[in-house]
Amino acid sequence: MTRHAPAEKNTERTAGRRGEGTHVVVVGATGNVGTSVVLALAEDPSVGSVLGLARRLPQWRPPKTRWQAVDVEPGGADLAPLLTGADAVIHLAWKFQPTHHPAETWRTNVLGSIRVFDAVAAAGVPALVHASSVGAYSPGPKDRAVDESWPTHGWPQAAYTREKAYLERVLDTYERTHPDIRVVRMRPGFLFKRQSASEQRRIFAGRLLPSRFLRPELLPAVPDLAGLRFQALHTDDAAAAYRAAAALPVRGPFNLAADPPLDAEVLSRILDARSLPMPTAPVRAALAAAWRLHLVPASPDLFDAVLRLPLMDTSRARGELSWEPRYTSVEAVEEFLDGLRSGAGMDTAPLAPDTKPARRVARSRGQI
Repeated sequence: MTRHAPAEKNTERTAGRRGEGTHVVVVGATGNVGTSVVLALAEDPSVGSVLGLARRLPQWRPPKTRWQAVDVEPGGADLAPLLTGADAVIHLAWKFQPTHHPAETWRTNVLGSIRVFDAVAAAGVPALVHASSVGAYSPGPKDRAVDESWPTHGWPQAAYTREKAYLERVLDTYERTHPDIRVVRMRPGFLFKRQSASEQRRIFAGRLLPSRFLRPELLPAVPDLAGLRFQALHTDDAAAAYRAAAALPVRGPFNLAADPPLDAEVLSRILDARSLPMPTAPVRAALAAAWRLHLVPASPDLFDAVLRLPLMDTSRARGELSWEPRYTSVEAVEEFLDGLRSGAGMDTAPLAPDTKPARRVARSRGQI
């Protein structure tokens, strides 16, 4: 099992190299988590400047932030010059689709992440904060919470969990090779905010499914499935933890989640629906059929993984990061559902609201 290291006592570099506040680079700065992290940093008086890296430049202009278009995939431009002078790099870039072509997501998520890690070392950046996930964890209990020492071998059938777990092994080696770099691994539960509703609808439900069919009030019942118990968090609360991890002399993994854990009973109250006990097999079979027909992008393998995720103990983040969620998991989901009803989004390419589906599809393919 991987054991986390205690917080460091050395507090160097917290004032930045130029005496003007710290300089933080956010890789993958325009998505669900990235936009919240950039805003949290921009509002922090100890942060002097933020560089947001993304494949497509946004119209959004938060304070103290400048943007640079970059592709982390192999063959892209050298990343090290963009990271030179940074006090910390927060790596969030991730591609969820296409789930039918896992080699493509592997190229971005695994090989692209390794390029970022290598660039951090080449640029002499002293701190790397990496977005891992509850999905990196091996199957675990639903009746008690596990700490950060729980094995991180993921669920091997799902590309998302397989990639998150693989990067945990990459960072194990990276930390031994670069002991001078302070590496932090953030392992949040499911992340929601109002502005992410359109993006998450496209990622998990698909662009071909009309929004009117996803209105929560039309759901007659919540399936009560064995293993359906998971943790969620408001994205802004996750961003507060990322900001703290970039600034404080800490290392190692941190679990992030809000209370209460979400199960069929809690979800049925949120949705004002009834909870209906169901066997897992027919639900999975229906999802698998829809996925094979390209009706939904969420794979049945990811469904299998969700039912096996452990519940996480967040004591370490609360203690060493002085972190406390402002939103309950219920409030985070309710805000997301409100955004789903209204097609909410932001003025960035990943979070663009679903107002013009054809244009949105073209943008996602890099055609505009």
